[in-house]
Amino acid sequence: MSQQLEQVKALISLREKARLGGGQKRIDSQHQKGKFTARERINMLLDEGSFEEFDMFVTHRCTNFGMQATTFLGDGVVTGYGTVAGRLVYVFAQDFTVFGGSLSETLAMKICKIMDQAMKMGAPVIGLNDSGGARIQEGVNALAGYAEIFQRNILASGVVPQISAILGPCAGGAVYSPALTDFNIMTKGTSYMFLTGPTVVKSVTGEDVTQEQLGGASVHATKSGVAHFAVDTEEEAIATIRELLSFLPQNNMEEPPYLPTNDAIDRLEDSLNEIIPDSPNKPYDMYEVIGAIVDDGRFLEVHRDYAKNIIVGFARFGGTAVGIVANQPKVLAGVLDNNSSRKAARFIRFCDAFNIPLVTLVDVPGFLPGTQQEYGGIILHGAKLLYAYGEATVPKVTVTLRKSYGGAYCVMSSKHLRGDINYAWPTAEIAVMGPSGAIGILYGKEVAAAEDPVAFAAEKEKEYRDAFANPYNAAKYGYIDDVIEPRNTRFRVIRALEQLSTKKLANPAKKHDNLPL
Repeated sequence: MSQQLEQVKALISLREKARLGGGQKRIDSQHQKGKFTARERINMLLDEGSFEEFDMFVTHRCTNFGMQATTFLGDGVVTGYGTVAGRLVYVFAQDFTVFGGSLSETLAMKICKIMDQAMKMGAPVIGLNDSGGARIQEGVNALAGYAEIFQRNILASGVVPQISAILGPCAGGAVYSPALTDFNIMTKGTSYMFLTGPTVVKSVTGEDVTQEQLGGASVHATKSGVAHFAVDTEEEAIATIRELLSFLPQNNMEEPPYLPTNDAIDRLEDSLNEIIPDSPNKPYDMYEVIGAIVDDGRFLEVHRDYAKNIIVGFARFGGTAVGIVANQPKVLAGVLDNNSSRKAARFIRFCDAFNIPLVTLVDVPGFLPGTQQEYGGIILHGAKLLYAYGEATVPKVTVTLRKSYGGAYCVMSSKHLRGDINYAWPTAEIAVMGPSGAIGILYGKEVAAAEDPVAFAAEKEKEYRDAFANPYNAAKYGYIDDVIEPRNTRFRVIRALEQLSTKKLANPAKKHDNLPL
């Protein structure tokens, strides 16, 4: 055998060794936990045969605590690029079979290399996280590696989409990279995120808490809002990433992908003409409205289980990808509070950064009152939502279905925050406050002095509703562009988006903004 053939054979042998990561025994252990390996996850994510790997032969350089005696090719992370539905993406997958996926200086260098490449090429970065944290033997070098990754997350924010899947442990400083990315997906039962683990929590606060209770997928999907998606399996996590990418552009200089549809633009949805209850205090389900007007009823909801009084997610109208923000009357009457304001504000800012038009469906009675909300900073959190809408330069189409009262009217993509097209259903009530509250202020003494206070209040409420709690008063001033038939909403929204497709609007030049945090 020639020397060259021997070298080729040696290369093939090294590749096979690298692909085994920490070895077959550890791979079997990973499978026994119900988890896939880093390479299996990448193969599920990317189009078949599209993966091109970087840095397969990188090893750590640590000599502390006898670490030089144990090295693995690839050093605990698989990195490279490939395609999803034919579109370029960069990916890294932490390999738990190698030192528990712990982060070393060289592992961080590998991740930074593909992040730098993604920025140069203008393509999304996808991180598949499964790591025991910093490699303690490397000390500050491991921490420096984390910080290098964080810096790239920050610079890439708003330039290329960044998606994180948490498919195992993610603790300590490691949590900040996913937190800096645009979307986090967690698997129930096998993933967790927290800054300090149960043992430290117990020693410092005395709390007895499990990993799942402290930072499991359900906790972060419902209580903290850290997780945008909580899924049952890794296959579902990968499918969610692929679906999410179908709505997103490659970078901030491109438009979102267009997907032709056979769903007729002029499809009428007669059920919408009767969906609003006669009683203003009775709820209906906003999901029914969304499903009725978007292409093929397809809606990818973000933050489904967090702050459920507002709904955000992606859909299409006539093939055009949009971000939908909608109050949900079935939960807390659709009121705005601290969490729903933050949830919607971040989603709006993401859409604006990546040229995704916004469609807002409004039914909001106001902001949630009370000391808990005020002490929690409702003024600041509500201002975030206000700021996000006012800052956004993408096409903005707003439809007011029923209530739009007080400051919440201003906040929810009103004409005054540069809403491009503002429609209202005939059932819309646009006013400073609801009729009963208004009558209490305007006619409080008269109601108290009346022979029949209930009848007098009802009469005055009707007068107020006829005068103010309708869409025509706002339409009279041009704050509503048109009052539309509910069943025609899909057609009117699509026509509005078509008209706005060439919109050009720029905010004043500045280093960056200073939104209320």
